[in-house]
Amino acid sequence: MAFNEDSRVKIPALLHLVRLGYTYIPRKHQDRLEETNIFKDIFYQSLLKINGGISIDDSKRLLDELTLKLDFDDLGREFYKSLTATSGIKLIDFENFENNNFHVTTELTCKNGEEEFRPDVTILVNGMPLVFIEVKKPNNKDGVLAERKRINDRYKNKKFKRFANITQMMLFSNNMPYEDGVIEPLQGAYYATLAYADLHFNYFREEENLNLTALLAPENDEVENLVLKDNNIIAIKHSPEFIINKHYNTPTNTLLTSLLSKDRLAFILKYAIAYVDEEVKGKIVTQKHIMRYPQMFATKAIEQKLNEGIKRGIIWHTQGSGKTALAYYNVKFLTDYYQKRNIIPKFYFIVDRIDLANQASTEFGNRGLVVNRVNSRAEFLTDIKKVSVVHNSSGDREIAVVNIQKFTEETVVVKDLAYDINIQRIYFIDEAHRGYNPKGSALVNLLRSDESAIKIALTGTPLLREVAKDFDSKALFGDYIHKYYYNMSIADGYTLRLIREGIDATYKMQMKEVLEQIQLLQGDIDKSEVFAHQKFVKPMLDYIVNDLIQFRKTESDNSLGAMVVCDTSKQAKGLFAYFEELYGVQEVQSLGLVAEPSKAYGKNKKDLRGALILHDVNSKDDRKEQVKQFKAGEVDILFVYNMLLTGFDAKRLKKLYLARVVKDHNLLQTLTRVNRPYKKYKYGYVVDFADISSAFRETNDNYFKELQDELGNEMTNYTNLFKSQEEIDAEILEIKEKLFHFDMVNAEVFSQQVSDIKEKKDLLELINLLANAKELKNIIRLKGLDEQLDKLDFFKLNQLLNLAQAQLDKLNLIDNINNETDTTNLLNSALEDVIFLFTKVSEEELILADQLRGQLKRTREALLFNFDQKDPAFISLREELERIFKKKNLGEVDQEDMRDNILLLKSIYDRVTELNRKNNLLKAKYEQDEKYARLHKRLVENSGINAKEIQLHQALMNVKQQTDDQLLNNRNIMDNEAFFNRYLLNLVATEFVKKQNIKLDFNTTKTINTMIAGEYLQQYNNYI
Repeated sequence: MAFNEDSRVKIPALLHLVRLGYTYIPRKHQDRLEETNIFKDIFYQSLLKINGGISIDDSKRLLDELTLKLDFDDLGREFYKSLTATSGIKLIDFENFENNNFHVTTELTCKNGEEEFRPDVTILVNGMPLVFIEVKKPNNKDGVLAERKRINDRYKNKKFKRFANITQMMLFSNNMPYEDGVIEPLQGAYYATLAYADLHFNYFREEENLNLTALLAPENDEVENLVLKDNNIIAIKHSPEFIINKHYNTPTNTLLTSLLSKDRLAFILKYAIAYVDEEVKGKIVTQKHIMRYPQMFATKAIEQKLNEGIKRGIIWHTQGSGKTALAYYNVKFLTDYYQKRNIIPKFYFIVDRIDLANQASTEFGNRGLVVNRVNSRAEFLTDIKKVSVVHNSSGDREIAVVNIQKFTEETVVVKDLAYDINIQRIYFIDEAHRGYNPKGSALVNLLRSDESAIKIALTGTPLLREVAKDFDSKALFGDYIHKYYYNMSIADGYTLRLIREGIDATYKMQMKEVLEQIQLLQGDIDKSEVFAHQKFVKPMLDYIVNDLIQFRKTESDNSLGAMVVCDTSKQAKGLFAYFEELYGVQEVQSLGLVAEPSKAYGKNKKDLRGALILHDVNSKDDRKEQVKQFKAGEVDILFVYNMLLTGFDAKRLKKLYLARVVKDHNLLQTLTRVNRPYKKYKYGYVVDFADISSAFRETNDNYFKELQDELGNEMTNYTNLFKSQEEIDAEILEIKEKLFHFDMVNAEVFSQQVSDIKEKKDLLELINLLANAKELKNIIRLKGLDEQLDKLDFFKLNQLLNLAQAQLDKLNLIDNINNETDTTNLLNSALEDVIFLFTKVSEEELILADQLRGQLKRTREALLFNFDQKDPAFISLREELERIFKKKNLGEVDQEDMRDNILLLKSIYDRVTELNRKNNLLKAKYEQDEKYARLHKRLVENSGINAKEIQLHQALMNVKQQTDDQLLNNRNIMDNEAFFNRYLLNLVATEFVKKQNIKLDFNTTKTINTMIAGEYLQQYNNYI
């Protein structure tokens, strides 16, 4: 039998939120301001309760101010400032969070003019709709991505700006476990914060042992009945499926507990939101971020350590997991932590290189912190001896970014009576795995500068004591506070796996000849000189450029960027000089178009542009601009030596050319420059030139041996980082083995074979296998395994993938038809397909096509919102719409036809909107129960019934109330259809004939009885 998202996910979620302490608001009591969905009465009562002494006029003025702020194009930044403000009238009492009012409701309409949508569940704090939840039933078509697409489409619409800006968190679930490591997850329960487009899903994996006994109130049968009756599905109350789905441990309810239990919600609203301003192509682009779950649990772990009196420790979070962001969130959190204890914290972010100081300063500044950049030892000496904390006049949160070399023997806090004992210094020590050698003076000076300081060491790689003799990171920085490994980062979609590409045999031979020739001419010389020699550099650059061009061509994506990690600074300069020589800089200079070739840019005839990033080339500002241009896609290849190997984050960087051996802890740091998620790519690619000297493999092996010695069994956490040659070979064999029983030559025979597959599970397995084969083709080509290409017909496999997908689409369509009593899903599918045809139009026509698409969308949604699709008026409108489609393909119409179709669609839309309005008025008369609204209409249409509508309404309401009560009290009544029909027959006779004096013959009475029973039985069958 068919299931429904309401019974399986939404209603259980509502009941679970009630268990978490939220009061349910029935739909008929949604007394809110339509322009913001703020429940003003609750809002006013809450403000009076948590502020005390304010007048109703003050509350009204504040509400007007908030409404104005919600109109800003700022992703709700000004509203969020008001929400978390600690001065003036408080919107939320964060000091005593239980003192606030918490409500939950369903199907709360977000409406502006003719545009509207209704989230499945809305969470209200003090009457403000701050969180909403969208649910789907398990294994729904398009999974949770369908809801993400809808939200992206809705929040692009300026009419929904207020509803977007007030939303702090969104949850999406189809009540299924996670599929780890997928780029576009289809199943699971995810959370996000506001975006006007490109909403990002976050996994959440609970790390604490929550006390559910304390968090969850006992089930309340009265409230459960209220929720079921309000949603008109009381028939499911005693079904075993419903009992299972309302359990606290379903994927949806687990996420609700983790994010919406009151302590967690308070933490998220106050500390887990960040606005990030980033300059992109000369414009400031703002994003709203929400804490990732490892950042949240790391913050809680820091709090726990501080509560235990521990003042130092290490946070090991893999590269790409957001350690700078973690430091930012903790500036917010620890400021409040210490202020509650009458202590004022002073924050420092310690780095060991200038480029990292630049990157950190930018990241903190983008997030709104005031950054005090310490540029000299004298400046730092002055700062460390100050008893004041805040330097800026506005009193904003701030952090000092300091290079460790600025610590001297003199940079020690004042310890005499002038020292302010209420100041707590907090050091975030970045990249703590390297460079902080206790034999050197810088680290000693850091540790002695303030012995009472909190020292939180951050690292993305293991802390190996073998890297330097007598170097024990744990002895210096303490034990681990929190860990987040590569495998989890990959599973959560924050980082990608890596493909390491060896250089093909032909190129190796060429390099060998070059080395031999140089040695013959000059004898033994330093290898770094060899690698910087023109005869080495030129073929190397040719390979890199051709490989990058082919990579872009293979992926059909010219946005992909590359980085060349050079053996020496000299080699980097040589590579870039040859890049300039070959690819047009001199030619451009001859035309007088380049005034400053020293800016280190190159541009070739193939539209590639390069930049040289070295500490002794160009100014700091020039290098900063080059990095910006690379991130913006205006530079294609970066030539580097030591700079940008840590902390540099550019998602489009997907190809790393490794021209030197990278040792020890620096290895993963360098490799993971290409592991950031970008579009739908599953891998980052590393081309290993360093293998020329056979040193790369040895370094890699030694690195993992050290890792295993340090971490023991935790070594297994790294097994997912690389996709090895053996794994690729195994996948090819698996594809051949699993496709053995299918005809892989004749597509027609294959089509007949897949047509016989009726189980979607089997079909999905076949589709996934063929999709993996498609991906393998690119990997095989990139790794130069041409002989493998001959063993599989990848063109044919792609053709077979399309056939298998077509069979799955057919099965889904059949399910849609069989599971619905009308053509809703069929109509929906047809109209959605038409929308995608509007691509080949001129700019002028595009605007018109958008109007047609928008009107088509509104008309379709208006038809789908109609709950009585057997109504003759609805059928007439639907048939009229179908005639428009049959008359002419909407994707092939000219401008005049488009205008005509817009008018026709507008006419249908207006009429169906009016029909929906009347239907909704009638539904309201029956407490929002669609069943009885449909019954009422059918009885009015029945010429054999002579009665006024008020009589029919009174009779049907009495039947509804008694039948609903009977179903609530008798769990087995729906299982005995004959008994249920006899019960209803007597009830109809009593209520219609005896009480309302409506004259009915036996056949008409039986017809009414059959209609009522049919509505209940259909609903019952759809929900169990």
